[in-house]
Amino acid sequence: MERQNHSNVSEFILLGLTQSHELQTFFFVFFSFIYIFIVLGNLVVILVVKLDPQLHSPMYFLLANLSFIDMSLASFATPKMLYNLISQYKTISYDGCMTQMFFLHLLGGSEMMLLVAMALDRYIAICKPLHYKNIMSSRACIGLALLSWSTGFVHTMSQMVFTVTLPFCGPNVVDSFFCDLPRVIKLACTDTYVLELLVIADSGLLSLFCFVFLFISYSIILLTVQHRSSSGSSKALSTLSAHITVVVLFFGPCIFIYIWPFSRVSADKVLSVFYTIFTPLLNPIIYTFRNKDMKKALRKINTKYVSSRLSV
Repeated sequence: MERQNHSNVSEFILLGLTQSHELQTFFFVFFSFIYIFIVLGNLVVILVVKLDPQLHSPMYFLLANLSFIDMSLASFATPKMLYNLISQYKTISYDGCMTQMFFLHLLGGSEMMLLVAMALDRYIAICKPLHYKNIMSSRACIGLALLSWSTGFVHTMSQMVFTVTLPFCGPNVVDSFFCDLPRVIKLACTDTYVLELLVIADSGLLSLFCFVFLFISYSIILLTVQHRSSSGSSKALSTLSAHITVVVLFFGPCIFIYIWPFSRVSADKVLSVFYTIFTPLLNPIIYTFRNKDMKKALRKINTKYVSSRLSV
């Protein structure tokens, strides 16, 4: 994404989460530990799903894809945020800013559709169990994953193709810890009303429609679960509660930020932390430490690794 000749701004200043030096030091240590846990935790999910044959199922295939997206979502801005927390000059280049926005909406759009795919998988598994293996074949799973990435790519390109042509010739201060469309667009020295509407229609309505679809889907699933046996219901409810928790914490901030993207609300920065840092943190916590199959697979792999090391 080459910078346009009519843009005089070569870099943007990121104000970050706070101007307090003490809080900056605290946030650096706090978010450094969280980021390390996000990367290692999601890598563990991906490796365990790949190494354990018992987890070679549609649900865990989609879960491994979610871990990869979450790990990438946490990585598009967090390292730069950590660097700026201890740096005197909290800047990002024009190209770096555009790249952040591109990957934010690529990964965000992909995760939205992947969560829809995971809800579809649970719906078929619980509501149509006899047809589950035929419907959720390997080909179907790969197709759902590709559809998720394709949706994310179309979603980000539909906005970035207009954003990179905007002229930036005046203010260059972004009141956040990363570049996002609503905050960057308003810095352009031209009328951006049409583009603002595009952001609302694209990001805001996509978030809202996906959330409504997921809400209806999980409502149907929960009603179906109530008519099943208690043993099956408890396991299904445990899985569904994990999915619903991720959905609410991911879509809640997205809907608030992008349905009213150009209102001056300081809470936007706090909400941005939820879907870029805390939601990726939830994946390994919820799906690994609260999932019996994952815990069993971890113990099996750990035992196999320890025994192989001892034999050597």
